[in-house]
Amino acid sequence: MSSTHDLPAQRPAAYTDTDPAAGFLRTPPQSLEAEQATLGTLMSSMGAAQRYFAETLETGIVAEEYYKPAHAMIHRAICDLHQAGEAVDVVTVAAELVERGELSKAGGAPYLHSCIQAVPTTANGPRYAEIVRAKAYRRAAIDSAQKILQYAYSEEGDEGDVRGLVEQELTAIVAGTPGLSEAPPVVNDIYLDYVADLEEIQNGRQVGLSYGLADLDTVTSGMRPGNVTVIAAQSGVGKSTLALNAAVTAAKTGATVMFSSLEMSGTELMHKIVAAEGSLPLHHLTRQGGLTSEGWKEVERLGRELFRTLPLRVHRPDHAALRDIESAARACVRKDGLDVLVVDYLQLVEVEQTRNSTREQAVAAVSRGLKNLSVDLDCHVIALSQLNDDGMVRESRAIKNDASVVIKVERPDMDEPESPRAGEVDLVVEKNRFGPRATITAAAQLHYSRFVDMNQT
Repeated sequence: MSSTHDLPAQRPAAYTDTDPAAGFLRTPPQSLEAEQATLGTLMSSMGAAQRYFAETLETGIVAEEYYKPAHAMIHRAICDLHQAGEAVDVVTVAAELVERGELSKAGGAPYLHSCIQAVPTTANGPRYAEIVRAKAYRRAAIDSAQKILQYAYSEEGDEGDVRGLVEQELTAIVAGTPGLSEAPPVVNDIYLDYVADLEEIQNGRQVGLSYGLADLDTVTSGMRPGNVTVIAAQSGVGKSTLALNAAVTAAKTGATVMFSSLEMSGTELMHKIVAAEGSLPLHHLTRQGGLTSEGWKEVERLGRELFRTLPLRVHRPDHAALRDIESAARACVRKDGLDVLVVDYLQLVEVEQTRNSTREQAVAAVSRGLKNLSVDLDCHVIALSQLNDDGMVRESRAIKNDASVVIKVERPDMDEPESPRAGEVDLVVEKNRFGPRATITAAAQLHYSRFVDMNQT
């Protein structure tokens, strides 16, 4: 959301507008309740509610957008404390205002407490801020219109001067519209970036982050920001293993990754990573006395050489709601950035549903939400999905529409233990916006919780 702080959004308390047509005075658009609730959210979003502080500021709200001057003072104090890395609460804000000599002007400490009491719920902080911004924009529009009216009535200048002022004010007010995007780039700018990117590709640079399997990378060009890969399989085939292998491979290159698991705990995920990276049998890690002294040394080595610096975050949400995954992903962006987000798995994610909505519509909303998140955060999303008994992706139409790449994981030895292809896995690329559809065969070393290229066996 773009800022309007360069527009005249704040007015003195006694300011009123004259309506030339109606002939009476009117108070400019404002919502003191929303302003108090916004400030109250910023001063009370601590602990588990910390994310609401960041989400409220992410609306783009600035001090100049408050109608009441005291509220602008409080907002500046909050922002300065935050930028200095200091805690933000009613006590620290009051102390900051005292140092500035502004506490009494801001209403005193009791008024800060009244702002906190004015908050119905901190979760709605971003909405309160959006209301404040919308009112500020309307005041700015009124101010521009009044400038044009006053100049037109004044008889100053000529027709060209009037036109120039109109163009200037309208340009300023449109540019300050909350949420208004800048004009898209012209094709020549895109072409120049494209040629530079193309040259690196032709010289052998990997386009996207590696999935950890060379043949799969060749077919798909890797994991690209702003795109979604769906990995689909029946239960027990290894879709979580494939996704976790890809997550760790990306993280080992320095990419920041968040693995959001609605199925496995952090300990279960660590078992899989340790088994894969240390070539330790998974069942040795999960049973009493299964780990030898050499195995313990390998676990300790991984701690020193891999896990200490691996930029991989494991997210185990308290609830399976899409908004919780989105909030955690945005927190990662604020902290260290985010290159890859893994969601295990789609059908377990919950969204708000109307009474008459179907399960397919709910999953479609999750799929669309993850696609929008990949674009918004400029990251790659790996979304896991269950296959039904007929080998079809559940709620497949919506999921496939949002995905750039769809990979079905099939193991020939699932139903035929004596199959001559025992230990192999087929990665069927059913949809691929970056290349051909193909079937890639890899080795399923599930005792180590990993898939590897066939030439590595």
